[in-house]
Amino acid sequence: MDSQGHAEKHRNLSGGRARAAVFGVSDGLVTNISLILGFSGAGPSHAIIRLAGLAGMVAGGFSMGAGEFLSNRVQNELFEREVNVERKAILADPSGEEAELAEIFLSRGVDAELARRLAADMMSDHELAVRTHAREELGIDTSSENSALKPALWSLPSFMFGALLPLLPYLFTSAGSVAIWSIIIAAISSLFIGGAIGMATEKGVLRSAVRQLLITAFAAGFTFFIGKIVGVH
Repeated sequence: MDSQGHAEKHRNLSGGRARAAVFGVSDGLVTNISLILGFSGAGPSHAIIRLAGLAGMVAGGFSMGAGEFLSNRVQNELFEREVNVERKAILADPSGEEAELAEIFLSRGVDAELARRLAADMMSDHELAVRTHAREELGIDTSSENSALKPALWSLPSFMFGALLPLLPYLFTSAGSVAIWSIIIAAISSLFIGGAIGMATEKGVLRSAVRQLLITAFAAGFTFFIGKIVGVH
């Protein structure tokens, strides 16, 4: 808290939910508009494109959720393994680990005497010693729980929502240039998603919006070109 009795306000970014939700919507949009235009370029019926879009939305959503769950789960297990290695090392050689911790504090610019006292204090409590070594040596914060399930539960519906947007015209009509409406919806959605990311990160709304639009346009355009070359015959 500063001299005026006022503390900085930070958003809670732990758990990976915000990242999973934003990435899910963006990935769903880019994936399905690319899939839809890839099929559209090949020239099949609207029913085939609609089926492909629905399959992409459902399969991509579950793939996204499973990927989030497995990646976070494996990361947690790897971290747990490294922390256990550190725990065993502290039990086997406490004096050596204390000296190692003091060296770490010294390398951070702490006074030599203070570094030794800090290391001794930390090593007097086994769990505190484990947490300190994990943080200072491995960059692992054992006090913060990294859930594997929550990001997965956010990314699955987020992907499906993003994938649904360019598919909407194909769900309501089979007449006319449905692909044009799909492109328009995808372009507007890209601008909104990019703008929201820019507002959240304070890196510039216009810059983020244009970046998202260009990424979507490149992916969709390239896939349409491939579909055009391959065709359905």
